[in-house]
Parts: sequence; structure tokens; C-alpha cells
Amino acid sequence: MRAAPTILHLDMDAFFAAAEQAAKPSLRGKPVVVGGLGPRGVVATASYEARRFGVHSAMPMGQARRLAPNAAYLVPRFAFYRAISEQVMELLGRLSPLVEPLSLDEAFVDLEAGGAADDGPSARATGERLRRDILATTGLTGSVGLAGSKMIAKIASEEAKPDGLVLIEPGTERELLGPKSVRILPGVGPATGEHLRRAGMTTVSDLAEAGEDELVRLLGRSHGASLYRMAQGYDDRPVVAERDAKSVSVEDTFDVDLHDRVRIRTEVERLAERCVRRLRGSGHSGRTIVLKVRRFDFSTLTRSETLRGPTDDPVVVREAAARLLEGVDTTGGVRLLGVGVSGLADYTQEDLFAQAEAEAGEGFTEEASAAVAPAEAEAPGPVERRWAPGLDVRHAVYGAGWVQGSGVGRVTVRFEEPGSAPGRVRTFLVDDPELEAADPLPLVGGGATGAAAVAQACARPAAGL
Repeated sequence: MRAAPTILHLDMDAFFAAAEQAAKPSLRGKPVVVGGLGPRGVVATASYEARRFGVHSAMPMGQARRLAPNAAYLVPRFAFYRAISEQVMELLGRLSPLVEPLSLDEAFVDLEAGGAADDGPSARATGERLRRDILATTGLTGSVGLAGSKMIAKIASEEAKPDGLVLIEPGTERELLGPKSVRILPGVGPATGEHLRRAGMTTVSDLAEAGEDELVRLLGRSHGASLYRMAQGYDDRPVVAERDAKSVSVEDTFDVDLHDRVRIRTEVERLAERCVRRLRGSGHSGRTIVLKVRRFDFSTLTRSETLRGPTDDPVVVREAAARLLEGVDTTGGVRLLGVGVSGLADYTQEDLFAQAEAEAGEGFTEEASAAVAPAEAEAPGPVERRWAPGLDVRHAVYGAGWVQGSGVGRVTVRFEEPGSAPGRVRTFLVDDPELEAADPLPLVGGGATGAAAVAQACARPAAGL
């Protein structure tokens, strides 16, 4: 715990949805929901306008549509979000060498390590300047929390939402935490929260009053002792600049349960290819291959195989995943499949490439690869794959726009750009030769740097997203 509030937590406001609103003038001030659009898709982010209808992240997309039928429902554009995130992280890096990214839109910063602040007034001034710089650079808003620990700084940023700053002075942590729900503490999810509720503990002050011994009895030595310290307001975790990835994985939930064993294997091989692209994009290799299967009854199985050494070879990963599948009973249907690689390293072992050639045999031909590749898109058919709502397009006559929707052989496009007025809508045949997919345009305020970041992000491999 620090004597000055020099740990900063930044959380961008409704990041994916806000980025879409900034890029699409006709959506500003309107409810926007970003996520998987299939029957089993889930909400990734909802704009604040959509949240007023009860829509929130991780909600099934079908439920979101019932709550907010008139919202704009868009597929994610991760390369676009990553480009914006890199601009934000660059601003954080100017404040301190100790920046700990948690996701594309969230990070901790040690202001003291960078000399950006050493007391409350200087920390507040730094936080306000950061918010102004983010708005000027990206056109988006972020909420800032400042405190003497990571836990309290994160709580402060949540209280600051949207588009605000909250500073919590060191020494006031227990008073702040006492009346709040136990769920506010890190590591207290629904299951632990329910377990504590049954024991009569619903607020943080209840935990503090129960004492360490009681929490250890209920939750075990490690979790109980940690939770007691947090209930006292103690958190001495440092801001860590490098957060090493422990694993890389991809998964798909299918609109209709898969029953055909050949189709299931094909999907596993496709996921393995995507996983390897993401693995290589992160600059890693790995030695443990993991298969995840969620069956029709929602039971989930995981199987793993550890290789002799780390690899980033797609044939090795693909064949290992296929071998793992052989040991899984898929009778009754499969709802979800996933492939992951753990035990990550930053090098590969050459002999595994030879091993791959020997083991591959006739298991995967160029024709099979070509047949599988189109299935990577989220939607089931070529029209939806190419013209998913929210994706960028360019028309030879009308210029840049984005897809509002498609069906029955036609695609509807709204022609507008981040800095323009709301644009007009036009409809074309899905195979119109003058209409093509395009890279995202940078947001207004991003300037040349923003344009370069978007172009660079969009040139990268899909990374399984």
C-alpha cells in the first residue's frame, strides 16, 4: 500500500461499441451492441444507450435483441480496436515505464515509477491530462481511477464511469469498502459470493468482522487469507510491465449442434489452424495442445497432449488436436469446440517439424485446406460471411461505407466516414463487382499516426479473432 494515490487504472468506456459509434456517425447517441450475431452469439460490449434497456456484456444475443430490438447489432472488428488500443497504450507509456495492460481497453500504470506523480494533486492532474489526450487522439473517452493500490484504483475507475476520474486517498480504503458487496473484491465470483452469502456475509465489512480464521475455514488457506487482507483494504501487488501469456486458444459455438463425426473433426482442424496463427502472431510457440468440447447437455470436456518440445507448426497442432478428439465421445451432438496451446515459449524445436511431416501423411491436403478455410467466418454462408453487419466496404462510385445488413441476395450499405455527417443508405446485389470489402478508416483525431496504426493492424494475421 502506498501513501500517495500514484497507481492509475484506466478503463475505456464501452470500448468496442464506442469505437463503432465514433466510426459510424449515424450510430452516435443510439444503442449499439457488438458481439456474435448467430443464435448462440453473446454480447461483447453494449453502448450506454443499449445498457438502458438492460443489455450487458456476456448476455446471450437473442436476449439482447428482445430487450433492445431497435439497436444496431454489429460483428466485432478486432484489428480496428487493436489499432485504437495501441494508440492508448502509447499514451500510457509516456507516463511511466510500468504499464500493465489487462486487455485492449484496460491497464494499470505506476505513475511514481515514471515520475509523473508523487502525491494526490499531481496524480489527479496527470489523470485529467491523460483523459484529455485520449479524447484528442482517439475521439473516445476513458475513466480513470487513482489510489494507493491496484485493487482500489480499479474500484475507483468503476465508480468514475462513464468519462470521469475518481481519486481515493490512501487511508480511506476500509471506510470505502465496508458497505460494498463482497463481489467487488477480486476473486469473488458468483460461486464464492453465494458461498459467503450462505455463511451470512454479503458486505466487505462482514468479511473483515468474520476474521481470517473463519474465512480460511470457509474458503481454504490461500483464498481465505487473501480475501481477509483485501477486506482490510490491503493490496501490495506491484504494477508489472510484462504480463506473459500462459496460453493461446480459440473456440467456436455452433448455431446447430454438430453430430457428424467428419464435420466435427474438420472443425477441430480448422480451429487448430486459427490457433496457430494466433500463436505465431503473439511470437510464441507451445508444447501442450488442449482440446475443449462442450456437448449437447452443456457438459464440457478438456483433453490435452504434451509434446516433446514447443512448436508453432500447424500440422503438429492440427494432428495432436485430432488425436485428442478420437478419445472424446460426441454422441448426442457438440455445441462448442475449442483448441488451445499452453506451455508457451519464444522458440520452436526444429525436430518437431520433421515429426510433423512424418505424422501428417495424407491427413491434410491442399484441397482440404481450401475447403475448410472459408468456414472461418462467423456466418454460415458466403453472403453473410462477406457482408456481416458492421464490416467496412468500399464502392467504386459511392466510396467508403459499412454494411447495415444483407439477405435474399442483397446487401444494404450506409455510406459515411468517421468525420462525415450521417450518410445515405443504398442497396446492392451481393455480387456487385463495384462493391468490395475494405480496411477500417482511422477515427477523427487519430491523424496520420492513427491511419498508420489501423493499416498496420489490419495487415496482421487474423490471430484467431
